[in-house]
Amino acid sequence: MTSLIALLILILAMAVGIPIPLSFFLCAAFICTIGGFNPLMLFSYGFNNQNSILLLTIPLFVLAGAIIDKGGIGEKLVQGLMKLCKGSKAALGTVTIISSAMFGAVSGSATATLSCIGSIMTPRLKEQGYKPGLIGAMLASSGVLGIMIPPSILMILYAWGTGTSVLACFLATIIPGVILITLFSIVNAYFVKKDPDMVNFQPLKKEIKESGERKQRSAVPAVMMPILLLGSIYGGVLTATEGAAFSVIYSLIIGIFYYHRIDSISFKAALVQAGETSGVIMVMLFSVGILSRMFMTENLPDLILNFLTSLSSNRAIILIMINLFMLVIGMLMDDCSGTVLSAPLLLPVVMALGMTPIQFAAVLSVNIGMGNVTPPCAPLLYLGGRVAGADVKEMLKPTFSLILFAWIPTLILTTFVPDLSLLLPRLMGYV
Repeated sequence: MTSLIALLILILAMAVGIPIPLSFFLCAAFICTIGGFNPLMLFSYGFNNQNSILLLTIPLFVLAGAIIDKGGIGEKLVQGLMKLCKGSKAALGTVTIISSAMFGAVSGSATATLSCIGSIMTPRLKEQGYKPGLIGAMLASSGVLGIMIPPSILMILYAWGTGTSVLACFLATIIPGVILITLFSIVNAYFVKKDPDMVNFQPLKKEIKESGERKQRSAVPAVMMPILLLGSIYGGVLTATEGAAFSVIYSLIIGIFYYHRIDSISFKAALVQAGETSGVIMVMLFSVGILSRMFMTENLPDLILNFLTSLSSNRAIILIMINLFMLVIGMLMDDCSGTVLSAPLLLPVVMALGMTPIQFAAVLSVNIGMGNVTPPCAPLLYLGGRVAGADVKEMLKPTFSLILFAWIPTLILTTFVPDLSLLLPRLMGYV
């Protein structure tokens, strides 16, 4: 009973706007006071829990994302993909979605993906007649692909919190991610076809002013980055942590010596940005690690399972209720916080229902991603609106269309068709 009250306190604290790490500490303090836990033991556990080389991957990928953003690599990646636009009205929106997926493959961050690709593509999309509401909704949903297309910080946190293979988690989210890319593109094409103001794709009349040498630089090194990164990880040449270090070194080299966009000032700004982001994540991991330990001690997963089975004995109904719970968590929290709280809490529950940890990794990522763009909280949706210069009311129709015709079908397939997420891990020998 104490754990259920503490969980309610946690949700209420976040709902009223208390910062997430402080909400975790408040919830932990309540359990500690009522349950008689030793605070020194809990703090010691929190520090020891973070003594993992796998967690070095997070600040490295965050730094790589910042360097990519400031080094013009994302812009060159987009320019390379835009060559595929040959007069189609919907092609530019599809390029935005694919660019977000490819950028997410090297940054691992939904926020970084949305900010970088959004700032590059928004003027181009508006030039071709895309409405700000559609742009904001599309950027928000496709930005979430950064947490599904590997290597993903979300899956690294999941693997760290559950003891699951990192590479297996990476592989589990690929097919759901590809399905989302396809369905996003179909929904975008539908809106474009209905809009009489849309025009066939033409190059922007006013391109960003660059020197002749810089403008002629090929996009090949930028496009090759995710290919080399993923190939080295899945080929067994590099571990996930080494792959993160490789992405930092590679982005620095081509940003400094090839695109000439990284100097001492921009590199310092990237370090500061990465340090701030990583610091927030690590504090959050420390607080949620303590709270998760207390929830496990109080047998909260068993309480949740008993509560759900008391409502229904149908496995499908129970899985739907678990998905709804994770959706609410995704609406209230950022993707990292929602993952590190939900993973250890719900994994024992879904395993009791016959779901493997690898499949649950994919289900969790889809739920958290959809929660991040589902009103009324929807942290990424509001960020997409700011980047696109759109009011939330303009974004509601395309957002709910993307949820109804892309997110929900993908979630249903990922939840009830295990082979969707287990096929690639099985082929690679992880299942």
